[in-house]
Amino acid sequence: MSKKRRSDADTAFHGLRQLLCDVFFRRRRFYYHVLPLLSALAGCVFVCFVALFLLVASPVVHRDHLHLTLFHGGSSIDQGIEDESSSNLEMKSIIGVSGSGGRFERDVWVTDQSSFFYGCSNASKKFTPAAEKTDPDRYLLITTSGGLNQQRTGITDAVVAAYILNATLVVPKLDQNSFWKDSSNFAEIFDEDWFIKFLSNDVQIIKDLPMEVGKTLTPHRMRVPRKCDPECYEKHVLPVLKKKHAVRLGKFDYRLSNRLTTDLQKLRCRVNYHALKFTEEINEMGQTLVERMKIKSKHFIALHLRFEPDMLAFSGCYYGGGKDEKEELGKIRKRWKSLHASNPDKERRQGRCPLTPEEVGLMLRGLGFGSDVHLYVASGEVYGGEETLAPLKAMFPNYHTKETLASPEELAPFLPFSSRMAAIDFIVCDESNVFVSNNNGNMAKILAGRRRYFGHKPTIRPNAKKLNRLFMDRNNMTWEQFSSKVQSYQVGFMGEPNEVKPGRGEFHENPSACICGNYDSNVMSDPSHVNQIPHNHTEDVNENNHDYNETSNSTKEQTVTEDDQEWTGLEYLDIGNDLGERRLHTLINSDLGVQPKPEQPELEELFSD
Repeated sequence: MSKKRRSDADTAFHGLRQLLCDVFFRRRRFYYHVLPLLSALAGCVFVCFVALFLLVASPVVHRDHLHLTLFHGGSSIDQGIEDESSSNLEMKSIIGVSGSGGRFERDVWVTDQSSFFYGCSNASKKFTPAAEKTDPDRYLLITTSGGLNQQRTGITDAVVAAYILNATLVVPKLDQNSFWKDSSNFAEIFDEDWFIKFLSNDVQIIKDLPMEVGKTLTPHRMRVPRKCDPECYEKHVLPVLKKKHAVRLGKFDYRLSNRLTTDLQKLRCRVNYHALKFTEEINEMGQTLVERMKIKSKHFIALHLRFEPDMLAFSGCYYGGGKDEKEELGKIRKRWKSLHASNPDKERRQGRCPLTPEEVGLMLRGLGFGSDVHLYVASGEVYGGEETLAPLKAMFPNYHTKETLASPEELAPFLPFSSRMAAIDFIVCDESNVFVSNNNGNMAKILAGRRRYFGHKPTIRPNAKKLNRLFMDRNNMTWEQFSSKVQSYQVGFMGEPNEVKPGRGEFHENPSACICGNYDSNVMSDPSHVNQIPHNHTEDVNENNHDYNETSNSTKEQTVTEDDQEWTGLEYLDIGNDLGERRLHTLINSDLGVQPKPEQPELEELFSD
């Protein structure tokens, strides 16, 4: 009996042990398979939580090369933000941009030491007046090229060329067959009578060629190379002018050297900054827009935004739009058969690509301009339309254009004429407290020089080469670091006096011969002392004034050669590409048996403004 009990006990114990073993191993198998799954699920939950936290803190930024696309929640940014506090809150979420911009050590609306410098373009006593040197049998005519500002450079240089040749200038003929297709003549854009009267002591100017024995003179047509100096005109043009009595120079833009005597440079300034005034109708419309901007804000920025499809195609730059962008711009690029294949990355590294609207906004915010700043934008058709403009409008909700400030009825008389519309933008940009461009084209250069001459008003040219690297590395730094680097890189690109050495760069951008220094700041406190030019154009400089160009040049020709010019930005779009100009190394002169070739649109005409 006892054996049976022990056997039953052993059996029960064995069963219990087997049960415990089964449970133990089953649980091991359970944990072996289930625990990793639970760990993976917990990790996913943690990652999702972190991602959700980051998404709430800042928007997702997708970068394809340099093209930045911002994703915003809530209402459309195109509608603007009226409440300043909500605007600042939103700006802090846009790529970490501070609502108040960057911290800048000085007033962003003024240039340092500008009160010590002023425009001076009076002629010296050695400058021979027109009445004493003009030959009555010599008439010079020109036909300009391109859009408004390219034409402006041609008109300015034509006056100087006429002076060099001792010729009477016939009011310039504007290019009406360029890309811009503007039928306006000189008198429909500029005040023709003022132009003739103001320059009467410098160069004799008439509206039309005179009659000779019952018929009008037929001018001899020829062209001169780019950067033709006075000796070039005297050697090649003067003999023909003496023989034919009337010569028409075609495609006249940038046909005069930067190497000129101080008196000839100052003549350039008298033409560009004083003689060339827009018509009363254009000026009134422009001033109306200026006043409307000033009503909105004490200070405002004007941005000349060149970001049209044709310009981007010509530049060969790429903005991260993928296959569609490359195909679209590639088709446009094929219009110019002589364009070589481009390397977009190289062009951008060299600072030859215009900044995107978003990059301009980031630069301005980094320089210290807050979201409450009012921005006037002079622009054509922007590549990508509203999608491309959206980040800029988000950073600067107070966004204005001609079309938003003026009614369709007010703009109707100017709308069919691209040059007159450009002239209105020119006036607003010139009168702005700060002018900025995303490129270095003709309008940017002309306005930069003009604003230097009239008091060194802040003029921001992007240091595209350095900013490119900064934009590439934007996500690897804080906003404070980014802003500090922007301010550092832009030193020398803000329109300050003496940013560029006298004689360096394009003269229309840096009219150093026409900038004088006055180290008595009390004199400069009276604006009436600035840019006052008597009609006799005689030099009248106080002993306390110092014309630093007279001493540096010693009234001799500027010693900087054309090859020494420091070009920046997109100058090659306007004056550096001589694709179609290489045949002009020798002059087109029918007397030498060479007939003028048919006038064909030149590449730079498209990008002149």
